[in-house]
Amino acid sequence: MPEPTPPSSRGAIDLAALKAATPEPAAPIAEGAPTWVRAVDQALFPEIVALSNQVPVIVSLGNPRSPGSVQLDGLLATLVDAKGGALALATVDAEKEPAIAQAFQLTQVPAVVALINGQPVPLFQGGAEQAQIQSIIDELMSLGVQHGVAGTIPPLGTSAATAAPVALPPLHQAALDALEAGDLNGAENAYKQALNEKPNDNEASIGLNQVRLLIRTEGKDLAQVRSAGAANPDDLAGQLDVADMDLVGGHVEDAFARLVAFIGRNVGDEKEAARARLVELYSVVGVGDPRVVTSRQKLARVLF
Repeated sequence: MPEPTPPSSRGAIDLAALKAATPEPAAPIAEGAPTWVRAVDQALFPEIVALSNQVPVIVSLGNPRSPGSVQLDGLLATLVDAKGGALALATVDAEKEPAIAQAFQLTQVPAVVALINGQPVPLFQGGAEQAQIQSIIDELMSLGVQHGVAGTIPPLGTSAATAAPVALPPLHQAALDALEAGDLNGAENAYKQALNEKPNDNEASIGLNQVRLLIRTEGKDLAQVRSAGAANPDDLAGQLDVADMDLVGGHVEDAFARLVAFIGRNVGDEKEAARARLVELYSVVGVGDPRVVTSRQKLARVLF
């Protein structure tokens, strides 16, 4: 079955606006309005699979304790309900229902897939802008028509009152407050403390890598950095600096390609240092971004 092209979860990397990562709520749905959204567990999942024989079903796997997941589900719900029964949305708490995530062979959340005639259609991982999601929904509905899944269904329920925004963990909020105030060191310390308290805090790890990138590039002159990098292509520090500046400027593929090439030419500690920096930059862009996926494949070739 053809698959809709997954969108990039981020475009040019505007880290100067990092504080904008604080989730904004989607347009609210009136309490008591009909909705085609249902929270699903493993027991209810067969009903959702069967429903996909009538309409395409979007499945959003996330964490209701994550502001990013809550924002994404709210946006998806608004767009799905606007279709008036031509689509359905199933939301899944992937932590409580790991078997569903495993069934889709997912390794990270949030992730969004779809079902048509019971068959999975990968959509995207991570976040996406409303325009991207709307385009994907349009593609999905066209795909449904091609496979004879183009009916309408009655509402799955009525919407509850709009939930209150999910508060960020205190140290995450402290980091964003520090960024708002221009205190990069304060933001770094807050994320480091969050990771000390919870080493598997993926959002804090990403935030820390983003802030460290801002610290490394602050006050540097792009022309000087590029000139130094061109003069000595095998100088580790110089190549790392150019990659950082390229990423901040939105030249994501150039940044990745530079470090992959350096890794391929070098051995030992310098090779490992470049690899570690490249992995950090992957997390800044978003591990589900197609540019990251492509670069990882190239990295694997030079490593092995």
